[in-house]
Amino acid sequence: MESQMLRYTLDKLDKLDYTKVCNKKVDPKFELGAVLRYFDNEVPILFNNVKGYDMDLIGGLYGSRNIFYDLMDTEKENRIHKIIDAIANPKEVKRVKDGPIKENIIKKNIDIIKLLPIPTSHEKDSSSFITAGMLIVKDPETKDIHMAVRRFQINSKTNISTLISGASPHLRELIKKSEEKNRPIECAVVLGYDAEYLIASQISSSKYGLDKHMVYSALKGEPLEVVKCHSVDIEVPAYCEIVLEGEIVPNKKVVEGPFGELMGYYGEVAPNPVMEIKTIMHRNNPIFQHAFPCREEHLSNGLIREAEVYSSLCNVVDVEDVNITVGGGCRLHAIISINKKNEGDGKSTILSALGSSKDIKHVVIVDKDVDIYSYKDVEFALASRVQAGEDVVIIKNCLGSGLEASHVYKGLSDKMGIDATKPLNETSFERAIIPEYENIDISNYF
Repeated sequence: MESQMLRYTLDKLDKLDYTKVCNKKVDPKFELGAVLRYFDNEVPILFNNVKGYDMDLIGGLYGSRNIFYDLMDTEKENRIHKIIDAIANPKEVKRVKDGPIKENIIKKNIDIIKLLPIPTSHEKDSSSFITAGMLIVKDPETKDIHMAVRRFQINSKTNISTLISGASPHLRELIKKSEEKNRPIECAVVLGYDAEYLIASQISSSKYGLDKHMVYSALKGEPLEVVKCHSVDIEVPAYCEIVLEGEIVPNKKVVEGPFGELMGYYGEVAPNPVMEIKTIMHRNNPIFQHAFPCREEHLSNGLIREAEVYSSLCNVVDVEDVNITVGGGCRLHAIISINKKNEGDGKSTILSALGSSKDIKHVVIVDKDVDIYSYKDVEFALASRVQAGEDVVIIKNCLGSGLEASHVYKGLSDKMGIDATKPLNETSFERAIIPEYENIDISNYF
């Protein structure tokens, strides 16, 4: 019985009663995305009647924190340590000769437009886009593997644009070298993976220098089973659903975008490299994986960022927890709880958090009695523990995130930190509680 990738995930989600099934015929152009967005991309929905296609589509898989925790057999309280441990102690993969992904191999008459139910999400999107594709690229010289979620604009039956953003310096350098030598780069796009695979993909290659497949094995607690692709020298998960094999073509670019992005705005339009698809592998009755822009990828990225911010703060203050918020695009806003021991701890946390990542724009520091996942509780701290003249820190003209519209407009970002911690040894800030009944099971009463 398989225990990896999408089908295992769907079985587990079904047992946990997370999944909805849509039997109504749904148009992949706009309508399907509207259904996913209605549930804030937090509910996994299996569409088994996509207009024009026989293939099922799953969307909204990894848009909820609780889904990540349940799928990874972890909890809010220990998920950071689980991620840090996997990065520090990667495990070997298991190479197998064959797997379900090789049940069907298409080498002739390839037409991804007819084969795959690829949605168009927003009014001004330049085309339909593969949004959950895991791009795997092998460096022709070092044989090192680069792996990350990318979006792919559909240009023709066999040609897709590959977005290479400024947040991927390692991959950009690889593309630059291939153009200088006029040499294609072998690559594969994987669809139909599990939560651990998505989490592993979000760690920084340039920062950690790790094989992300080995990080997956550590997160999963068992070796990732991989097989070699049919036409390129790249290993992919044996139990994934669909793999597109081919090459990134040197010195050939196509204008990519516009595309409805992370914060609900359209991203920049620019020429980007293209991939020529040579082979398609897929399982019997494959399920197409879709992520409505761009909750799932960025939530997983936010979980990695929480671990990184937490680690950077450990040598500065007694940090309790870090929430890189969904409302801030899982990268722009951080709410951090600390066990305050000195009057300067709040300000020190602000400086360390802002310095840990150029993407973080606003941070709020609270005491450990505040629930950083409850906006009501955080607002309570802001309302009752902050005096702007003393507790707000503003740093002007910093580097910011290319995914944030005002930064793109200005080219720089002002950063802000709010110290919403209470003064030490001041009893007037003690919160009123109901002894023994702060957390009651209300079902016992009705």
